[in-house]
Amino acid sequence: MSKLRTTISSQSRFLSTYDGAENLCLEEIYTENVLEIRTEMGLARSPQKSPATLSLEELFSTCGHLNEDADTVLVVGEAGSGKSTLLQRMHLLWASGRDFQEFLFVFPFSCRQLQCVAKPLSVQMLLFEHCCWPDFGQQEVFQFLLDHPNRVLLTFDGFDEFRFRFSDHERHCSPTDPTSVQNLLFNLLQGNLLKNARKVLTSRPDAVSALLRKYLRLEINLKGFSEEGIELYLRKCHREPGVADRLIRLLKTTSALHGLCHLPVVSWMVSKCHQELLLHGGGSPKTSTDMYLLILQHFLLHASPPDSVPHSLGSHLLRGRLPTLLHLGWLALWGLGMCCYVFSAKQLQAAHIDDEDISLGFLVHAKTVGPGSTTPLEFLHITFQCFFAALYLVLSTDVSPSLLRQLFICHGPRSSLLARLLPTTCVPRSERKEGSLAALLQEAEPHNLQITAAFLAGLLSREHRGLLAECQANEEALLRLQGRAQGCLSRSLHQHFRSIPPAVPGEAKSMHAMPGFLWLIRSLYEMQEERLAREAVRGLTVGHLKLTFCGVGPPECAALAFVLRHLRRPVALQLDHNSVGDIGVEQLLPCLSVCKALYLRDNNISDRGICKLIEHALHCEQLQKLALFNNKLTDGCAHSMARLLACKQNFLALRLGNNRITAAGAQALAEGLRANTSLQFLGFWGNKVGDEGAQALAEALGDHQSLRWLSLVGNDIGSVGARALALMLEKNVALEELCLEENHLQDEGVCSLAKGLERNSSLKVLKLSNNCITYLGAEGLLQALEKNDTILEVWLRGNTFSLEEMERLSQKDTRLLL
Repeated sequence: MSKLRTTISSQSRFLSTYDGAENLCLEEIYTENVLEIRTEMGLARSPQKSPATLSLEELFSTCGHLNEDADTVLVVGEAGSGKSTLLQRMHLLWASGRDFQEFLFVFPFSCRQLQCVAKPLSVQMLLFEHCCWPDFGQQEVFQFLLDHPNRVLLTFDGFDEFRFRFSDHERHCSPTDPTSVQNLLFNLLQGNLLKNARKVLTSRPDAVSALLRKYLRLEINLKGFSEEGIELYLRKCHREPGVADRLIRLLKTTSALHGLCHLPVVSWMVSKCHQELLLHGGGSPKTSTDMYLLILQHFLLHASPPDSVPHSLGSHLLRGRLPTLLHLGWLALWGLGMCCYVFSAKQLQAAHIDDEDISLGFLVHAKTVGPGSTTPLEFLHITFQCFFAALYLVLSTDVSPSLLRQLFICHGPRSSLLARLLPTTCVPRSERKEGSLAALLQEAEPHNLQITAAFLAGLLSREHRGLLAECQANEEALLRLQGRAQGCLSRSLHQHFRSIPPAVPGEAKSMHAMPGFLWLIRSLYEMQEERLAREAVRGLTVGHLKLTFCGVGPPECAALAFVLRHLRRPVALQLDHNSVGDIGVEQLLPCLSVCKALYLRDNNISDRGICKLIEHALHCEQLQKLALFNNKLTDGCAHSMARLLACKQNFLALRLGNNRITAAGAQALAEGLRANTSLQFLGFWGNKVGDEGAQALAEALGDHQSLRWLSLVGNDIGSVGARALALMLEKNVALEELCLEENHLQDEGVCSLAKGLERNSSLKVLKLSNNCITYLGAEGLLQALEKNDTILEVWLRGNTFSLEEMERLSQKDTRLLL
């Protein structure tokens, strides 16, 4: 066990994944990511609540379980969100004895390396031959593992890079009998092997199937860095005076770059390129391609002799290392096509990779999990492999424009498994013909192709085309590539739009984004071609565009705004359950003028983001609805909200539920309500306005002529607030539904409301569930209902009635819903 701890400690101490030039001490640089528990909507939690967040140390806590009998925890995140580093941190905490000490044994594995294992494996062979071989007592140790699986943790990093798709067809229960590596892994995840041992699996979202989710105990979404996390990370990287401050100021003034930095891999690049960004006029990158070209400049400059090249990514710098870039590009592209991400010496030799190419720094030693005399190499990160593949497609003279069609189509499940089943042997350079390139593109994983396509679109943008043209012997070929890429992008988007079903009669045409839509939009954004964006949405006539649970972060918001601002008709844009944040809100502002409604539920937005949004919304005539529930709003944004209501007399709906607004915020908002004549829906559930806030709102709404629906559910309202709302009901002639569930009105408050009902002629639904109401309060309601024939429903569920009382009340008036 001590040997295992020592081995894992040495492997986890330094962070080399993002850096080929130096090892970074993980302890000094690690910064917490945002982790959210994924739950089934409507089952594991109330739909009005935000997803629970947790720290890494709480990964095996008891909350949010999808399947109590399962052993596997899945951590899902986009490429570059920090999944591998998260596992490395977990391993280090265990090896140093600081956490996860409920496990006596931890066995880390890399899926990209496991898939290279050709021979059958047993559980014992997997643990001992491909992780850590006990020096003595192998059988006794293995028997202990079998007898005490609850003391064992296995981690599998990068399931999306495992070329075999998850299946539960072939059951394997013997820990000593060998089977294929994919069957071994799948049965471990199902619990057929080492049942009750904990397994942690990381993956990009696209590789997670519904079948795999059946065997998950918990699913965690890794959201990347928060704004505070970005700043903390940069301060950890740059402890010298002033550098971090200048970098942070630069990010805050360039929102596009700031938005990219929520991915830790981009924050690392910003840190590495701080001199280019701050001292040498590196500009302000706003696309991913800009950032990756900047890091390419950084590596090329640092690999060159001092004072031999200018401090910019000019054609001389690129042309001087063109053979190296083509070698790396071919290796990257071949690897994508063969689902190979770890390269042996033989494969490097076949791609003509020499020591000079390796010294550039983009290939680093892989952390080996098995025996072998030489350590294989891998790209710094999968996104770098995709970037170099795109660079090869642009710079190589072997590439025909017709090949780009393979990149810019929405890929479904692959029709051929040939590339998965063949061993990852080398493809000699002599066979690099158009046919072999087409086969590689056809067999590559769709999510890697999408990243590659976005980079290719960026490389073919106007800004970078000139740079690459000077390195390209045939400029006409580059222009043909650009034209074909633009045509493929445009056709793919139009095909996507044509697949939208027709609108239901009487309703606006609605579109829920299909897989691939966001990627096409991101590719358009990378190309930065306004004309193409305008043409792409010319035929889009939807009234409601829905992108919920789509992993929309600030970069996607920038891309959406770049394209959607060219819409000719207003659209309702629904971005619920994403990672928009304050930076993403800022990125959306350019398209706000074409939005008639904006839904941003569960997006980690604070007062700062909403105040910027409202400042812009005041000048957007089309915008009539905002849904902002389940965010981090406080009283600090209430005055901006009030100004919005006072100034926009066509505004219809404002939903602020489940935030952190108190009586002070409600009082500020009430001032805006007094000046408003158009609002129809106001949602305040799940805040803490209390009696004072309810009083302020009630006084403002007494004479309001348009409000039809008001929700104050779960706001700590008592009898004082109820009396104020009762007075409002006596005066108001427009309100049709009042929701007051989960407060503490009790009988006194309900009797006050009953008096207001006697004089009200508009209210149709009154919801009073879970308010500690007894039969006495219900009798007061019955008396009011005798004088009110407008009201249709009074909800009284969850109050303190006996079965006999409930039956008696139902018989007296069927409008009481018990």
